[in-house]
Amino acid sequence: MIAKEKGVEGITDEDIITLYWQRDSNAIEATSRAYGTYCYAIANGILKSPEDAEECVNDTWMRAWNTIPPQRPRNLRVFLAKITRNLAFDKFKSRHTQKHGGGEICLALEELAECIDAGSDLESTIMAKELEQSINSFLYGLPKRDRDIFLRRYFFVESTDDIAARYGTTRGAVLMALSRVRQKLKLYLKKEGLI
Repeated sequence: MIAKEKGVEGITDEDIITLYWQRDSNAIEATSRAYGTYCYAIANGILKSPEDAEECVNDTWMRAWNTIPPQRPRNLRVFLAKITRNLAFDKFKSRHTQKHGGGEICLALEELAECIDAGSDLESTIMAKELEQSINSFLYGLPKRDRDIFLRRYFFVESTDDIAARYGTTRGAVLMALSRVRQKLKLYLKKEGLI
């Protein structure tokens, strides 16, 4: 269901989506006012570059304009976060080669590799949607704190030090929580027949 809460200046997500469907250019301005800071934080967390993050956010607005319609997001915030995150990862990949390392992104992906076999064949591509749904179901079954820590690390690509500071705990405690959740995820995905 589309969020009915009033955002910046009293406009709802439903109002913003309606502007897109009407092809009203004010949709982009309304989206920027309501979600600009949020999307910028996602992009900058991945890219660690204010200029690249700003460019990524602008690309997010353009991608939203080109996909709404035909899509009608049920949750605009999540829809925009996914676009921003994917664009930021694409920009990161184009900036960095495996040879030069990759900071938090490469580290986070290596951590997840123990749970998910990242094959590149057609079958893996077809199963990606099923895998996404299973991971979402798994995450909703976790305690809120574990889910938040997992998402901050693997969706928003925050460093373990930043996560520890946010939750007033140690880096070691965050690493232990992430390790436990990854083990649970691995068992869950095996049970679902996805790995």
